[in-house]
Amino acid sequence: MRFMKFVVLCLLPVAAGTALAQGNAEQGKALYVSCVACHGATGEGNSALKAPRLNHLQSVYIQAQLQKFKAGHRGGQGSSVSALSMAPMAATLADEQAMADVAAYIGGLEGGPSAAVIDGDVTLGGDYYNQFCGACHGAAAEGNLALNSPALAGTDDWYLSEQLRAFRAGERGAHPDDRTGKQMRAMSMVLPSDQAIADVVAFIRSLEP
Repeated sequence: MRFMKFVVLCLLPVAAGTALAQGNAEQGKALYVSCVACHGATGEGNSALKAPRLNHLQSVYIQAQLQKFKAGHRGGQGSSVSALSMAPMAATLADEQAMADVAAYIGGLEGGPSAAVIDGDVTLGGDYYNQFCGACHGAAAEGNLALNSPALAGTDDWYLSEQLRAFRAGERGAHPDDRTGKQMRAMSMVLPSDQAIADVVAFIRSLEP
């Protein structure tokens, strides 16, 4: 019964999705200049600045997150320091087209994840993942755009850990209009401890992007 409840939660964002503009990567390249200082020239990220890797994400997901930052659904009061720093950056993007353009450019970048830093039990993490995460994010953490679920394979493990903790602490997913965030906040609450988060992250990190 609990598993079915979470499958339903995964389906909620489909009906609530926002139409996204088509992006122009060439236009987005010029806009990405303001992102390089933190996220790197190839979107490789910088853990020292709490700036995640971007070059493995689908452009549609990047665009959706920029929309959330610009609308105040992410990065508002009570958010983590890294999220608070992203909100004013998203505000510099003039409109939906600008967000689509920079997302299109980032979506064309390539690279690999940084070295693993989270120590967890891959076997236990796989059990958690298959029970609670795979229905939306896919068996290989490849993501499912129809469910607004991003790819997780290839994401830096430090960032996955930080975001799961942020969801659980209410630093992310607390805004009433962040429907997918609220979904993930509910999912994070089923992980009983920090070690469980580390285990899930270690399993995801073991998957090939």
